Amino acid sequence: MTSVKEFRVERAPTDAAPGVGSFVFTDDYSVFDWGKMPDEIPGKGASLCTMGSFNFELLEDEGVPTHYRGVGPDATPLAEAEGPPRELAIDLVNVPDLPFADGAYDYDAFHANAGSNYIVPLEIVFRNTVPVGSSLRKRIEPRDVALDRDEWPDEAVPLPGPIVEFSTKYEEQDRYLTREEADAVAGAADVDDLEAVALRVNELLTERAAGTGFVHEDGKIECLYADGEVRIADVVGTFDENRFAYDGQEVSKEVVRQYYKREHPEWVDAVGEAKARADCEGVADWRPLCEVEPPELPADVVEAAADMYAAGANAYTGRDWFDAPDLADAVDRVRGL
Repeated sequence: MTSVKEFRVERAPTDAAPGVGSFVFTDDYSVFDWGKMPDEIPGKGASLCTMGSFNFELLEDEGVPTHYRGVGPDATPLAEAEGPPRELAIDLVNVPDLPFADGAYDYDAFHANAGSNYIVPLEIVFRNTVPVGSSLRKRIEPRDVALDRDEWPDEAVPLPGPIVEFSTKYEEQDRYLTREEADAVAGAADVDDLEAVALRVNELLTERAAGTGFVHEDGKIECLYADGEVRIADVVGTFDENRFAYDGQEVSKEVVRQYYKREHPEWVDAVGEAKARADCEGVADWRPLCEVEPPELPADVVEAAADMYAAGANAYTGRDWFDAPDLADAVDRVRGL
């Protein structure tokens, strides 16, 4: 729906067994659930694929099951890639349609067509801090997460311990769910298993980030259910799926989000109004209701974002995949946007 990856199928899944396919990462970007924006960030796709495959191999080495098979058309290990990959080979499972009628999504119909292996229609969100821009600030008060303060400050706030939340994956607007709602939406996958896997992934990514100079603030995973087991799906631990910071500065897609909030609030406000109108009218797709088109990014912002993705991927993986500035220099540049 808002993906910036292309999807290839080599062998389709059946009701009984997974198939084989791949993601091909593009340089497109998406903010505020808009989908493909009017321009591109050069090298972004390769940086996300490189970080994603690195993290999948990290998780597999630690015993966390995933759908990852390797990189490139031959599904080789990342270490054997001659340059930064753009294609990530994966196992495929069923992704049934999620019907929408009379203002509601029909998850019973989704699971009736899912078979024994399917994508869990949830995003499992983990939070170590509450940075500026986090949706948590709009939904709860600091004391609700054991913070001894009445208001959210203008900087990131560390949490006493990681928290896990569940939101919808295939609805046109992300919607946070109670634990009971999430368990019903998950189908045969157990919500306790999903939470346990998310916490383990968060632990491993946080350790890797700390060892390479980053602070891992928050992120999400998506999962599949196959052979009675929860496995990590989609892509994990990139600057699009997660928020990282370096020397107090965001190093993630949040840089672009905050730029639009500052420089083009009329578009951001129009997106919010369209989403609210869609809710009131009981329609799924809010985008045709938005009366303002997103403007392109200036060239200097595109260049700064491209350097951030490339330099960040180099630093996080410990290998110079990209011809990019030093991470500190790239961070200083986006700090000044």
